[in-house]
Amino acid sequence: MYGGINLIHSPYGEYWRQLRRIATLELLTAKRVEALRRFREPEVDSLMRTIATCPKIQVVDLTKVLFNLTYSIISKATFGDVSAEQEEFIEIAEALVKYGGGFGLSYLFPSSGLVQRFFGTKEWLDKMHEGTDRLAESIIRQHREKRAVSRKSEDEEDLLDVLLNLQEDETTLGFNLSTEAIKAFLLDIFLAGSETPSSLTEWAMSEMIKNPKVLQKAQAEVRRVFGEKGRVDEARIQELTYLKMVIKETLRLHTPAPLVLPRECREECQVGEYDIPLKTTVVVNVWAIARDPRYWGEEAEKFLPERFTDTNVTFRGGDFEFLPFGAGRRMCPGMSFGLAAVELPLANLLYHFDWKLPNGVESENLDMEEIFGITIRRKNHLKLVPVLRNPVPTL
Repeated sequence: MYGGINLIHSPYGEYWRQLRRIATLELLTAKRVEALRRFREPEVDSLMRTIATCPKIQVVDLTKVLFNLTYSIISKATFGDVSAEQEEFIEIAEALVKYGGGFGLSYLFPSSGLVQRFFGTKEWLDKMHEGTDRLAESIIRQHREKRAVSRKSEDEEDLLDVLLNLQEDETTLGFNLSTEAIKAFLLDIFLAGSETPSSLTEWAMSEMIKNPKVLQKAQAEVRRVFGEKGRVDEARIQELTYLKMVIKETLRLHTPAPLVLPRECREECQVGEYDIPLKTTVVVNVWAIARDPRYWGEEAEKFLPERFTDTNVTFRGGDFEFLPFGAGRRMCPGMSFGLAAVELPLANLLYHFDWKLPNGVESENLDMEEIFGITIRRKNHLKLVPVLRNPVPTL
């Protein structure tokens, strides 16, 4: 879609470097991610209030509510508010994410007309592109009209404001950021940033339910740090060292993208006993690497957050046994944004509620079956019963 002018699919070169610069130095800087907490915190608080008002013993579909929460956070961060057209744009983005879950020949050979026609994907993707393009054009036009009447301060800007600022001031980039490129950026934000945070939070909850001692330890930490405050916000999230280990272990066992984006060899090379010719498409299986006993020991398949207690291993691309966000030039630029959308909801779920499986099911019997695709999701929705422990503040 958008002819490869987006960040995800653009070939390496000067244009791609400029797109990468926009993502890392303008859109998703640490300062910008911090500023966007004004969208994250109210949305998470709203979800906590919704769960807290559920009748006793009512089952909560965490898969569904976490997915909706993530989309709500991304839409507010991107557009500032949500209109009917933006909701339609989000619905198409959701459909594209679900399409991405089916990893088949049409994904491996996207330029093959025969494969596309056989699987019926070309016609469907063309229809999706037509819809997203029409809606994105309208959303951008409306944003421009609002900006002509009143400009926001830097702290009030959403991500679309940032892109329009860059388009209007060519001196910042040294080249013209086209409207088509802005549309592609908007789609990338939703495709890359929507499912990963909700799925990661869901897997973390699943693993803690499956491992009650881990759940108790994580809850104790969150309630100790935020106990006197009565609510969880981002100001002291960095103090949750054990919760961060839980997230790292979840990233290891449930790598968001089991196969990194395909790469093309720019020169002939040798990997092990294999000769890799020039221009070969290479796909790295980071899921398998993260479960390899050679790097993670005999208990590589077990969920053990404590394995990160005394180690400098991080997921930021320098430790090749642990690459949930990739590495190098094509490493995910939205890593900090995505993690912020995981830490806050997860800490709130642990602070305000105890959790148990419905119908008396024991924790060791929790279904953990996965669906493998471009991302890894639970095959069946995670449904739990919340028990309120710390009251949720009202508006």
